[in-house]
Amino acid sequence: MKRRPSAPVDDDDSRLFREAIGDVRPLAPVPAPPAAAKPAPHPHMLEADEAAVPGELLDMAFDPALLEVGEELGYLRDGYPPKLLRQLKRGQFSVQDDLDLHQMNAAAAQASIVAFLAEAKQHGLRCVRIVHGKGLRSKAAGPVLKGLTDRLLRRRDDVVAFASARPALGGTGAVIVLLRSS
Repeated sequence: MKRRPSAPVDDDDSRLFREAIGDVRPLAPVPAPPAAAKPAPHPHMLEADEAAVPGELLDMAFDPALLEVGEELGYLRDGYPPKLLRQLKRGQFSVQDDLDLHQMNAAAAQASIVAFLAEAKQHGLRCVRIVHGKGLRSKAAGPVLKGLTDRLLRRRDDVVAFASARPALGGTGAVIVLLRSS
């Protein structure tokens, strides 16, 4: 909406205005009131968050069974893009076969891994899972089969990458292995 420019005030208008309002006297200046004191800061959100903690702990929004014990494994052969390992960790590859090493000693596990990977290569499989366990019953030496699997896979030329499985597929008790395509 456009504003119209106001008409200039002429002497006749000024005289009429003064006659209409009558005599005026200037008011004495009044000091401004003092500024109101600002309230002290109060951590309302902190108090609300702290009050909510006991209820959240009782609610258990997460499943304690999904908490992993031990370290995650991960490896990517030089010359391959890091995106490949991220995709493997996110479970974006379909597992085509798996091997379970539970109840095996180190020698039997090593022979089984070698035979399993040779068979996977022969059948043209690209993604396999090896369940090595978390080593919860291992002594002070730590998870034996997990370490063996890690070392063995790193030395193989046909292994492009491997990473600990997602919790639904065994978590840190299994690795998903990406093999070089023939």
